[in-house]
Amino acid sequence: MPVLNDITLDEIDLPNSYYGYSATRVENLGATEYTVATIACDVSGSTSGFTSDMEAAITKIVQACKFSPRADNLLLRFVEFDDALHEIHGFKLLENCHAADYAGVLRSGGSTALFDATENVVSATTNYGQQLSSNDFSANAILFVITDGCDNASKLPAKAVKDALKKAIMSEALESIISILIGVNVQDYQVSQHLRQFQKDAGFTQYVELGDADSKTLAKLAQFVSQSISAQSQSLGTGSSSQSLVF
Repeated sequence: MPVLNDITLDEIDLPNSYYGYSATRVENLGATEYTVATIACDVSGSTSGFTSDMEAAITKIVQACKFSPRADNLLLRFVEFDDALHEIHGFKLLENCHAADYAGVLRSGGSTALFDATENVVSATTNYGQQLSSNDFSANAILFVITDGCDNASKLPAKAVKDALKKAIMSEALESIISILIGVNVQDYQVSQHLRQFQKDAGFTQYVELGDADSKTLAKLAQFVSQSISAQSQSLGTGSSSQSLVF
């Protein structure tokens, strides 16, 4: 069950999927267009050494997004994954995302179901985008998958992510979608190669690799994520996605 949800979010099942998602009811949305953003964070056992710094980074992302000129047009979903996916909260209006709530929400342990988690992130984004579109909202999307290692627990193959991204584009519910894979604390060549191959196999827009996961690096990551969200939101209505930012 989501940790930071409230009664204004609906629980939604995804067809042919192991996991569903939750989201703000469309009748509670006051603007005419939205950027739908998702952050998926790996919490497998190997991340235990930097869990608190990652929570601090998520807090900084939320705080920074609140200063965006498009803050009223942002919906944020936050999930964690090890060998299973856990939704911290579904697609919430940014005004309902409180920075203080993210302290202590990540729990590390288990293995890494990277492909399963990513497929859910994409499919949930597409499904909610379709709901928005059918209710005359304009929408685009951006998603971030943050991991420190290789997949070793998924039921789905990497191709399932590629198929989900293809479906997102073909649905035409989203004006554009940006997908960013982020490798953190990547110090092993084989892990680096695995993640780079996953980017190619799945069709991520961008891959960003961080050699460590100290507080300074994760603070920089928070800035990159928040700026990327803001840029994608500002591109809504132009017919194309924002330009990829350099980390």
